[in-house]
Amino acid sequence: MSTYTNAKELSNLALGKATSYCSQYNPELLQAVPRSLNRDSLELTSKNLPFSGEDVWYGYELSWLNAKGKPVVAVAEFIFPCTSPNIVESKSFKLYLNSFNQTSFSSWQQVEDALIKDLSATAGAKASVKLFPVNDCPALSLPTDTALCIDDLDIEVNQYQLTPEILTTAHKTNAESVDEYLVCHLLKSNCLITNQPDWASIYIKYSGKKICHESLLKYLISFRQHNEFHEQCVERIFCDIRNFCMIEHLSVFARYTRRGGLDINPFRSTTDEKAPKLRTLRQ
Repeated sequence: MSTYTNAKELSNLALGKATSYCSQYNPELLQAVPRSLNRDSLELTSKNLPFSGEDVWYGYELSWLNAKGKPVVAVAEFIFPCTSPNIVESKSFKLYLNSFNQTSFSSWQQVEDALIKDLSATAGAKASVKLFPVNDCPALSLPTDTALCIDDLDIEVNQYQLTPEILTTAHKTNAESVDEYLVCHLLKSNCLITNQPDWASIYIKYSGKKICHESLLKYLISFRQHNEFHEQCVERIFCDIRNFCMIEHLSVFARYTRRGGLDINPFRSTTDEKAPKLRTLRQ
């Protein structure tokens, strides 16, 4: 079984190590992390995933030179299917994007093609890439959102290490069946390698027996000192809610704040829908 402990797949990552920055295009900077390092502990394999979904990243620090040597800047949307065998390690992603800075490309399309080719090779599945002018990226607008925020519930909290068992009190068999759309802005976890804090808003949409909001909030807060990558936290939340609560349909979407010019937004769902076009003020 693959686990994080002494995993050779993590030993050679640039993450957490002193790094020199390259400003000439270099796809070899990209590094992959197998999704199985997380999924084995959840008893998930590529053949029995209980969800569909995707990881949506936005890059805010992408620049290159045009054919005349003039700098071009763009905002990039990167989408990886959750069925890809690998995730792209985020520090290597930042270093890779930085390598475009002093490289000349003939067109935006040439840049997009290079990104698709390199990121697909690293993830092990076809990546989607779209480039936008910095003043015109519709996906990063701030639409009105209807999710019910559970942050203001008056609860007492004493658990800051991941405790999925909190969800055993999150439902009652005689509870009413509901359709709910909830959000919590209190999610914090820590990077698996560097222990740096990762901040996110977590959106949960479900149909089924009503989930106790207080228990759900305590559970989400219990990630506060938990170390795991963004994508893996979201899959854990999805699986825990599915395992402990009586739900029929479930979608979990995390909007993480950016670090180093990238934000990562994993979406997992029992349906085959795509991630919502959503952005928060903290992003």
